[in-house]
Amino acid sequence: MKVLSIQSVVAHGHVGNSAAVFPLQRLGVEVVPIPTVNFSNHTGYGAWRGPLLPPSDVAEILLGVEERGVFAQVDAVLSGYQGGTGIADVIIDAVRRVKAANPAALYACDPVMGNAKSGCFVAPEIPVLLRDRVVPVADIITPNQFELGFLTGTEPASVEETLASADLARAMGPSTVLVTSVERPDREEGTIEMLVVGAAGSWLVSTPHLPFKANGSGDVTAALFTAHYVQTNDAALALERTASSVFDLIDLTYRSGERELRLVQAQEFYARPRMQFKAEQVR
Repeated sequence: MKVLSIQSVVAHGHVGNSAAVFPLQRLGVEVVPIPTVNFSNHTGYGAWRGPLLPPSDVAEILLGVEERGVFAQVDAVLSGYQGGTGIADVIIDAVRRVKAANPAALYACDPVMGNAKSGCFVAPEIPVLLRDRVVPVADIITPNQFELGFLTGTEPASVEETLASADLARAMGPSTVLVTSVERPDREEGTIEMLVVGAAGSWLVSTPHLPFKANGSGDVTAALFTAHYVQTNDAALALERTASSVFDLIDLTYRSGERELRLVQAQEFYARPRMQFKAEQVR
């Protein structure tokens, strides 16, 4: 399996491709990482150094990869945080060319915009661009509950509302919607959930909620779910494997007292998920 991953790169910490590549490799996935930024650290620190790559440079890297005949081997294109407005056209064009070379390839988009606690933390143009241009060409999207609400013009809270919002998102183009960080009012205390909605049904998985903000955990989630889904074509199984691995990664990081994900230390949890959480079919 081969994944073309178009995301940011940071020297310190683990977000974007610096979060997605290694877990995928531990699953045995060949990754072709395409950088969109090359920062010293993620923007959560409030200060960083390094360049935001011009879209033309990203396009040049992609062209060089295409010229090596790689696009025909790609099983999935993965994208995440988009630092500027110009990169969307580059990603959309790359998806088109990959699918021309391999019609079975999927495009998984993590529509990074913000979260319920912090609000929107990208440029104002980005959410509209994601909603109107990028999401409609995706096969899989992995928004959190806040991002799902923006994409669909809703404010989902209950499972029923989140399912309805996911249906609206699927009507935009994607066949599969993974909703991360679902926080319905009537969930069991001390838990957090993820919901996947697809053509075969809808499943909800619950894990303990840790009082810890882990930058990059969403990037790991999107990468692992994409790989498991492409490998198995089973949304429920992909959800269970992803929830298991990501919980153990966050738990290990939380117990370590470190700010950055213990991505390397948690590597066995990607290769051999403990499968300690069962997905419940909700529709």
